[in-house]
Amino acid sequence: MNREQVVTNIRKLGLALLLVLGGAGMAPAAQAEDSIARVWNDHLLEAIRHDFARPTVHARNLFHVSAAMWDAWAAYDSQARGFLYNQKHAAADIETARQEAISYAVYHLLVWRFRFSPGADATIQSLKSRMFALGYDPDYQGTQGSGPAEVGNQIAKAYIGFGLVDGSNEQNGFANQYYQPVNEPLLPDFPGNPDITDPNRWQPLALEFFVDQGGNLIIGGSPPFLSPEWGQVWPFALRYRDLDIYQRDGFDYWVYHDPGPPPLLGVDTQTYRETFETVVLWSGLLDPTDGAMIDISPASRGNNTLGTNDGHGRDLNPHTGLPYEPQVVPAGDYYRVLAEFWADGPDSETPPGHWFTIANYVSDHPDLVKRFEGKGPVLGNLEWDIKLYLILGGAMHDVAISAWGVKGWYDYIRPVSAIRFMCDQGQATDPGGPSYHPEGIGLHQGSIEVITEETAAPGGRHFPLGGNMGQHIGKIAVHAWRGPAYINDPETDFAGVGWIRCEDWWPYQRPTFVTPPFAGYVSGHSTYSRAAAHVLTLMTGDEFFPGGMGEFHAPMNEFLVFEEGPSVDLTLQWATYYDASDETSLSRIYGGIHPPADDIPGRFMGARIGQDAFDLGKVYFRTRTLGLGGKPPGKEPGPIKPGAK
Repeated sequence: MNREQVVTNIRKLGLALLLVLGGAGMAPAAQAEDSIARVWNDHLLEAIRHDFARPTVHARNLFHVSAAMWDAWAAYDSQARGFLYNQKHAAADIETARQEAISYAVYHLLVWRFRFSPGADATIQSLKSRMFALGYDPDYQGTQGSGPAEVGNQIAKAYIGFGLVDGSNEQNGFANQYYQPVNEPLLPDFPGNPDITDPNRWQPLALEFFVDQGGNLIIGGSPPFLSPEWGQVWPFALRYRDLDIYQRDGFDYWVYHDPGPPPLLGVDTQTYRETFETVVLWSGLLDPTDGAMIDISPASRGNNTLGTNDGHGRDLNPHTGLPYEPQVVPAGDYYRVLAEFWADGPDSETPPGHWFTIANYVSDHPDLVKRFEGKGPVLGNLEWDIKLYLILGGAMHDVAISAWGVKGWYDYIRPVSAIRFMCDQGQATDPGGPSYHPEGIGLHQGSIEVITEETAAPGGRHFPLGGNMGQHIGKIAVHAWRGPAYINDPETDFAGVGWIRCEDWWPYQRPTFVTPPFAGYVSGHSTYSRAAAHVLTLMTGDEFFPGGMGEFHAPMNEFLVFEEGPSVDLTLQWATYYDASDETSLSRIYGGIHPPADDIPGRFMGARIGQDAFDLGKVYFRTRTLGLGGKPPGKEPGPIKPGAK
């Protein structure tokens, strides 16, 4: 059998496997116009969906895979510079050589990275079937020679080796080496927060069954803090000038773009109280039956100044010249859809991967003209995807390093812990009133109140929260989302909003999740989203989505997972990438995951990180004078070697 016959048989086998796996929902379907980079990016996103929900780890995977694809592309370009691999090669058919080199590089790297994933068997089989369908032997690992397969295998080997020395502790399953929480775990199924010792610091959760944002069941115990030491991971475009190094418990916490400390109880108590009170107040807006109706179109929402929510929409779509059409829906539906759409779970790509799906949505749009920075020649699909993925992946990776460096160092408390703690203390508004405590929660008429004998009596607004024997008189009541205890079947029930004891307050989340297993400050969603929005704006040369609008449809009574809903069909709409980013940030407040204090600093960090990643990406595209990690022209040194002092 000659080589042509072997390739033909491999392709037939691969196509058959793709059909089988595609029926099981595991193999991403490739369109005829998809570049090879897009094909493998889809496989990576699908692999992430079937892995543990680790946004830091997957931001790194997204970057390393994107950089490996870039290196394979750059190997056949005289001007481009690779990130790790810088050998140059000739080929009679460059596009065919690039396709083969990219495929081998990504295939072997993905098999390595996802070999211990809970979905490893299906993921690896899907990857193999893709190689077969492309006519490549997935078992070939030769690195001697300069053929495209050997080039791809050399690149994969380089990234596998790099991953073992980049500061991530991959060889030990990314386990924490120094960090230990100061607080005993919160048991959210029980009232209050009686065991917390430091209400400024992160508190683990203890659940009988914890289901992570990837939908993976973790039985018993308390999930550890994810990646508090991630600041020491080798970055893409972060610089010495961005870095502060702090020490605690014998470990150097590397913090890039340090936003300074969050509001602390005992230092800035009023701001601390107000930022977490906002979460409670917004929780009271999650009822689609309360009669509140709002316009959620770009005519009324978005167009914010960076770091604010001061926008009131736009009069006209600049791409069509027509007004944006209003979309008036129940406010409670909109807020719930926001919280779930941007929550990235279960079975999601995690926040950095979510922005890759948005980038792919943009690239697929028929109105997009693929000119780099919106000018110059139209790029082919492969060159466009390769460059977009390198910059976007680099930005997402640097966000993970920066945001989790901040999280690890400041170790800040989550709303469920802070709100329950404050309410356990009492109210902090009226020193002469009942249940006063200076570290309590502030009172808001109609939203946060003290339970009294009068209000707890039959017919009173707090009945029956006072208890059968009046044992809860004097505690704090909140008018908020009532929580999973009011949902027997999420397919048919919704909790609604009502008066509950604050000691039982719950974020708008699944009872098996509650809140992410890492510190709140700063918001990873805010930082990832602003960085990605900035990259897409710079890459396309236009802050607006193609055609002036991006959309996601949420069908009535089908989209929500935490409870039934939405009660009407609605479509999330964004005029610009920045509008989508800001909506992401707000969604985390409605979801009870972040207070505003976590959000705004992350937006500013993301803007800087996105700009730096884009600037460095352009240097890789245009020069051959860079070393590992690279640096733009000027006096700034390149990224710091992990472990350096």
